[in-house]
Amino acid sequence: MVENKYLPEGALCQTPENREYISSYQGLEKAMKEGKILEGVVNLCDSDTYTLHLDLGGIDGIIRREDCIYREKAKDIAIITRVGKPVCFKVMELTVVNGRQTAVLSRSEAQKECAERYLSTLRAGDIIPAKITHFESFGAFMDIGCGVIALMTVDCVSVSRISNPSERFSLREELFVVVKTVDRESKRIYVSTKELFGTWEENAQMFSAGQTVSGVVRSVEDYGIFVELSPNLAGLAEYREGVYEGQCCAVYIKSIIPEKMKVKLVIIDAYDFAPDLKSSPYFTDVGNVTHIDYWKYSPDNCKKLVETVFEHG
Repeated sequence: MVENKYLPEGALCQTPENREYISSYQGLEKAMKEGKILEGVVNLCDSDTYTLHLDLGGIDGIIRREDCIYREKAKDIAIITRVGKPVCFKVMELTVVNGRQTAVLSRSEAQKECAERYLSTLRAGDIIPAKITHFESFGAFMDIGCGVIALMTVDCVSVSRISNPSERFSLREELFVVVKTVDRESKRIYVSTKELFGTWEENAQMFSAGQTVSGVVRSVEDYGIFVELSPNLAGLAEYREGVYEGQCCAVYIKSIIPEKMKVKLVIIDAYDFAPDLKSSPYFTDVGNVTHIDYWKYSPDNCKKLVETVFEHG
């Protein structure tokens, strides 16, 4: 199991133990001696030195620019966007600055410990907690421990056609991911979620031919329209004029064909409505299963093979 201190930032902030440590000088002194990783909320960033400030029970906490991010030179935007958000840190020194008790903190030291004691042990196929920090069209960046970032490319979001990960997830959403690749040389980690959202058969068994169900238009092509029925299942509907990507729709299920991994649909109606598909159901028991070596999406009787083999580097 993952130790609490190596969870994504924000997980420790409201715990009784964390509050006890950061509420007094004695607590901070104890944390410094023990090398404890704590969390607090940043309330200010200096415009000249880019020093982050935290209020620790009446004691000023400061994180200097060079102590903000482990292994990287912190960019201005990476520092100022921490304001108003929880950050992890270690207490490095207790001193007096301008007549005020001040705790000199280091986020990079907390991240270094996380990287060396936790992230360095990860293998492809490990299932871990994460928290989405921001989106790009090509993927989602997520905190996988103490603010250390991993990337999930858009093709790893779902088997369904997703053009942007924000169509599936929400900013700061907490979720489970599976480690896809660990690049030991660059020390970068890439993650995926589609292997946790079920096989074709697991998704298809929720539906039956003859039903009319709701879905989301994910792609409009000359030969038809792809409609997502669940996070890892899409069907193809006949082309219909005026339907466009992102719309919700009511579709009639004509047939479900496992050997061809196809669901044939007819669009009954299409309308503009915010789809509620962001909280995706896990088919993998993420609370108890911590590792998978292999995942096969396609049915046994299907000639097309869709699979993920987690190769350990």
